[in-house]
Amino acid sequence: MTIWLPNLAGREGPKYKQIVDALEDDIAAGVLEPGTRLPPLRDLAFRLDLSANTTSRAYAEAMRQGLLRGEVGRGTYVCVPGEQNASIVANDMTRPSGGSIDLSRNLPSPGLAANHLATTLRELGGTAGLRALLDYQGDADLRAQADVAIAWLARTGVSAAPDEVVVTLGAQHGVFAALMALTRPGDLLLTEELTYAPVHAMAASLGLRRVAAPLDEGGLCPDRLDRLCAERGPRALYLTPTLQTPTTRTLDPARRIAIAEIARRHDLVVIEDDVFGVLRPDPPAPIAALAPERTAYVSSVSKTLGPGLRVGFVRAAEPHAAAIRDAVNLSCWMPPPLMTEIVARWSADRTADRLIEQQRVIAARRQTMARTVLADQDIQADPNGLHLWLNMPQGWSAKAFRLEAGLRDVLVTEAAAFALGRLAAPEAVRLSLGHEADEDRLRTGLERLADILRGPGGRQSLVL
Repeated sequence: MTIWLPNLAGREGPKYKQIVDALEDDIAAGVLEPGTRLPPLRDLAFRLDLSANTTSRAYAEAMRQGLLRGEVGRGTYVCVPGEQNASIVANDMTRPSGGSIDLSRNLPSPGLAANHLATTLRELGGTAGLRALLDYQGDADLRAQADVAIAWLARTGVSAAPDEVVVTLGAQHGVFAALMALTRPGDLLLTEELTYAPVHAMAASLGLRRVAAPLDEGGLCPDRLDRLCAERGPRALYLTPTLQTPTTRTLDPARRIAIAEIARRHDLVVIEDDVFGVLRPDPPAPIAALAPERTAYVSSVSKTLGPGLRVGFVRAAEPHAAAIRDAVNLSCWMPPPLMTEIVARWSADRTADRLIEQQRVIAARRQTMARTVLADQDIQADPNGLHLWLNMPQGWSAKAFRLEAGLRDVLVTEAAAFALGRLAAPEAVRLSLGHEADEDRLRTGLERLADILRGPGGRQSLVL
């Protein structure tokens, strides 16, 4: 096995920083694939004629930047893009009232869902048949769950029959179940060149090859997608066409029609993640409505009713729906019936509609706040979105900005966390506006970021 050695020729700065820069360049160029094991610290120090302290500092800095991960007793490995961010999100999604101001996690506002939950739980306590909500589900229960899914999907413009819907543990589980069901190890998965970071980790764990499909100012480029399909023969395409993660763009109807036609022409399975779709009062028709036989459509209540309410829905034509249902059974057997019952009640009594409207109002207010505070910056955003895309001004790199923001106790996510290859990552960061419950803290965080951008820019502002 070839041992990786960084090429430090012509590099400037401290030696540990040169090693990190060489590592980042080799990852971006594809020299180092995700999962590659790096040489032990002392071996690398010996081969480079450096001290072990220098290589140790280099590895520590690379881990801090999300380039590497360490496994106790096993070694140091190249991260899947976005892996560090995904693990942080998975470990702690709480909303502290103090400490760092977190604009890195894309959650909705807490809203008033807890008040409605208290009422619903009281009502449930007075009904018969509670035992069924704590037991395995029979055919009648599954039909009731299908009815809940059909009612929710109707809000997004997707019609479905009972045998075409699958209930999941949220949208992320729905995407993973669709990938499990519809691909095989070695298949090629296309994603937008900037995309939902956990999908990279999902694809890697399933043994899928990945290629990034280019974006432009309008989102995914149909012409480039068509060319990739003709040249590479992918099995599936994953995309978020509405309020795209992370760029906020929404594909216009013409592009959606073109993508549907491309999917038919190239026998391509489309996994359409529309978790943000219900936030827009007037979304374009989903791709699933244009090519229902080619599309696994994923939705969820987590971005509107409450992130802890882990209920998602996948709509796919047979036999894809049956395969996805099998994947859900394999991965969790069944979503908790109690959570699905809560969604059913909130859908029936229009609580869901009120909570969705509340999220839209809060999102619009926070987007207005962000545009006001960052008025002189290059921003892409949607009034109904939970996040915005901040392009760096001249002199700033996204990494330098993220680190500088961290020094001022504000957490943001740079574009590299969403990119398949770091060379594809623009100098931009995503700012999530819903995670902070207190809008005064959100404003303070945005003001600190604005203050950073008004100061001296670029790497010179960092003490490395």
